[in-house]
Amino acid sequence: MTPELLALTLIGLLQAALFCAMSISANRLLPMRKTLGTREDALEAELTGKTGRIYRTLRNNTENLGFFAAAVAVVELSNSNSGFTAACAITYVIARLLYVPAYVFGWVPWRSLIFGVGFAATTLMFLAALL
Repeated sequence: MTPELLALTLIGLLQAALFCAMSISANRLLPMRKTLGTREDALEAELTGKTGRIYRTLRNNTENLGFFAAAVAVVELSNSNSGFTAACAITYVIARLLYVPAYVFGWVPWRSLIFGVGFAATTLMFLAALL
């Protein structure tokens, strides 16, 4: 497995862990009839405090997963793998791992800076595939 695919695998596992953490936290915060319901009434407004921040972290990770997965796919399919793309992929994983506590515990301005590092690493993977 290439380092880029390993990074994508680790991000997938992070996504699963965030989903579990959010589910457990939401089930502790809200009544079971809400969490097991049809979700026709938006739960987002009721997810407050750390539970709400975990939920938003999960959403942010979900939104960025496709961007990173696309970068990995482009690098892999174009045989553009290099030490540089591997370093970018690992940087993205580290950034996402740091992003979780930064968001959950409200580390301002670090959360935004950490996000920027991960975004830049992913963008650089696309650019490396073009060169």
